[in-house]
Amino acid sequence: MKLIGSNTSPYVRKVRVVMAEKKLDYSFELDHVWGAETQVHLSNPLGKVPCLVMEDGSALYDSRVIAEYLDTLTPVCKLLPPNGRDRADVKMWEALADGVLDAAILVRLEKTLRPQEQQSPQWIERQLGKVNAGLAVMSEKLGEQAFCMGKSYTLADVAVGCALGWIAFRFPDIGWRGDYPNLAKLHDKLGERASFKDTVPFEA
Repeated sequence: MKLIGSNTSPYVRKVRVVMAEKKLDYSFELDHVWGAETQVHLSNPLGKVPCLVMEDGSALYDSRVIAEYLDTLTPVCKLLPPNGRDRADVKMWEALADGVLDAAILVRLEKTLRPQEQQSPQWIERQLGKVNAGLAVMSEKLGEQAFCMGKSYTLADVAVGCALGWIAFRFPDIGWRGDYPNLAKLHDKLGERASFKDTVPFEA
């Protein structure tokens, strides 16, 4: 399998963490989706990463789809419950983490792709409101639990860990560590895992 992605995308990192936890072999092809030479659109018509190209040349895209598929390939480190409410709860955690990222990324794009005089403070404030609301709910749902779902490490933790890591990387001024020490504790604990250590976001 070949994973097309970048070293900075939190959605790509989520898939890379899952790959590492599942001990799956793959090649990692870097692509800059905003660059003139980007090639990901040849496999994903939406032009987004991550994109997983299978051995037969077919492709999977959207990190949630890819992560769910990868969890079926081997029983090593099962990250999703087989069915029922627990599975829905893990997917809800993932949706919450990805939603926080979606809003934060819109803020970054507004600030980096538009000239300052064309930026919308109202738009930025609205998206940052979603980020802050999402972080508050994460903290409330986590409580004093060891992991998002209690005692078990799941895809929920992968998604939340990648979201927190990217916010720390791109928005160091958002003081979530001080506001939500339980999230900081979870983030630090996840950061000790090899899968997270090996995928810390960075600019090439």
